[in-house]
Amino acid sequence: MPLDPRAQRFLERLAASNPQNALALTVAARRAALADLLAMCAAPIPMQQVEDRTVPGPAGPIPLRIYLPAQAPANGAPGLVYFHGGGFVAGSLDTHDHIARALANACGARVISVGYRLAPEHRFPAAIEDGCAAARWVAANAGALGLDPARLVACGDSAGATLAAVVCQSTAAQGSVRWALQLLLCPIMDFHAATASRAELASGYFLDQATLEHDLRHYLGPGADPADPRVSPLRARELSQLPPTCIHTAEFDPLRDEGREYAQRLELAGVRTLYRCHSGMIHLFYGMGALIPYAARGFELIGADMRAMLA
Repeated sequence: MPLDPRAQRFLERLAASNPQNALALTVAARRAALADLLAMCAAPIPMQQVEDRTVPGPAGPIPLRIYLPAQAPANGAPGLVYFHGGGFVAGSLDTHDHIARALANACGARVISVGYRLAPEHRFPAAIEDGCAAARWVAANAGALGLDPARLVACGDSAGATLAAVVCQSTAAQGSVRWALQLLLCPIMDFHAATASRAELASGYFLDQATLEHDLRHYLGPGADPADPRVSPLRARELSQLPPTCIHTAEFDPLRDEGREYAQRLELAGVRTLYRCHSGMIHLFYGMGALIPYAARGFELIGADMRAMLA
C-alpha cells in the first residue's frame, strides 16, 4: 500500500522545515523538538481522574501519572504500566500525556505512566531499573490502585516499548510481576538490526537512522553492548516465559521488520501473539492525531486487540 496521503503531507511539511541532521543535535535540542511536535499534535482528552504521585526507586522517587477514563470502573480495571517513547533521552509524562489518555480511553483501562530516568544524565541501565521498580510497585499495590491484579499489561511506544519488553522479560524471569499481556507500539527491538525496513526507510520517513544512532550514543555508556538483550530485547534467548503479546507496527517505519520478527519468535516459543502492521503509516502515527487523522482508528484497533487478548 502507498504511504497514507495525510502522512505524506506531514513528511513534506517536515522536509520543508529543513530539520538539522539528528547526529548534530544536542540532547536539549532533541528533547525540545520532540516536545514541540507532540504539543502540536495533542488534543484535549478528558479523564474521570488523573493523579500524580511518586513511588520509591533505586536512585530516588519515580514519578507516576495515573489515568482513569470515564468508561472504566473505579475498581477492578485492567492496569497498563506505560513507558513513553523518546529514545531513552527525550520524552516525559507531559510530552506523552495525550498518548496515555488515548490509551486509557481506547483500552478502558487505568494507565500508570512511568517517568523513568533519561540519558545521558542517567545512562543504561537506569531506565530499566526504574521500569522494573515501578512495575513491581504497581503489582504489589494493584488492589489499592483499583486494578484487577490478574489483568496487568506492560505497555510502551517506540523506545518505551523497548523498555516495556525488557521490563517484562526481567520481571517475568524473576517471577516478581505476573503480567497478563505486553502491548508494544512501534517498538525498537534490536539496536543492532540490519533489516530490510531499516535499509529501505533509513531516511525520509520521520524516524531515521541518524536519530536512532544519536539516541543510542547518549543512552549507552562506555563499554555497553547494543546487542545486550537488555538493550535489544529481540536478542533474548528465552522467550517462552513471557505473557501473551500484542505488537503494532507501521508499514513505513524502519522498525517494522524487527517488531514482526519479535512476534514470530514469540509464536515459535509458544507465546500467544497478535501482530498488526498499520498500512500506509509512519512511526509514532498514533501520537500525531492532529496531523494524521488515522491515529484515532489506530487507537480503536489497539484497544480492541488488547481487550480481545485479555478476554
